[in-house]
Amino acid sequence: MELRKIPIFLLLFGCVSSWRAPDDFIFLPIKSGEYDIATWQKITSSDDAVHIYIEGDGRAFDSAGRPTFDPTPRGTFLRDIAMSDSASNVVYMARPCQFIKSDACTISDWTDGRFSRKIIESVAYAVKQVSGNKPIILIGYSGGAMVSGLLIENHPELDVKKWITIAGVLNHSDWTGYFGDAPLDQSMNIEKIPSLPQIHYVAEKDKTVPLDLSKSWLNEENMVVISDATHDDFKMLEIDFSY
Repeated sequence: MELRKIPIFLLLFGCVSSWRAPDDFIFLPIKSGEYDIATWQKITSSDDAVHIYIEGDGRAFDSAGRPTFDPTPRGTFLRDIAMSDSASNVVYMARPCQFIKSDACTISDWTDGRFSRKIIESVAYAVKQVSGNKPIILIGYSGGAMVSGLLIENHPELDVKKWITIAGVLNHSDWTGYFGDAPLDQSMNIEKIPSLPQIHYVAEKDKTVPLDLSKSWLNEENMVVISDATHDDFKMLEIDFSY
């Protein structure tokens, strides 16, 4: 495992300057192939499962629909959820090119190739490094749900005990087609929803990943609809980590 401490002020291109991680979380970038992946980690037990939160697509496009030059998320929705998790082992994991702009980063990495094999392999390596031999509970938000599902599908060696998504995209072809957006031609898709313990939290008023799409992807018994919630505002969200 290659972990490198780098001054945070050099990395947080798009972050709200007032946001600070709790003192029990350590910022640790992971060198993963061509990318440096930003993580904040709280690891206090050698035996307990590690809760790994995978960030969404971030600011891939601007308000005019043009690709940005920095996909770092401006909001702190998933970071706040991860860092309020009282489990002994918790990791917030950004997507490649968020927070840290590696030399290998290209605009395709957060647009049409955001779920490409090289991106998924990079995240898989980082997940292996932070989890070690510990069991994993994998939590994916928005586009991070696609990433987490692709990790499970393509890396059965990962000891994922439970899969949790929040406002998750689970089929990017359906998703882009729904809005009439350009297809993600350089990306892999989830072939089949994995058969392992799972729960999917969806927002009743989600305009980014509409409820109708979530219902077309998921079985009712695995889905929890949060009333009055939006894509990045889940009121009264209580995550069930049991498996």
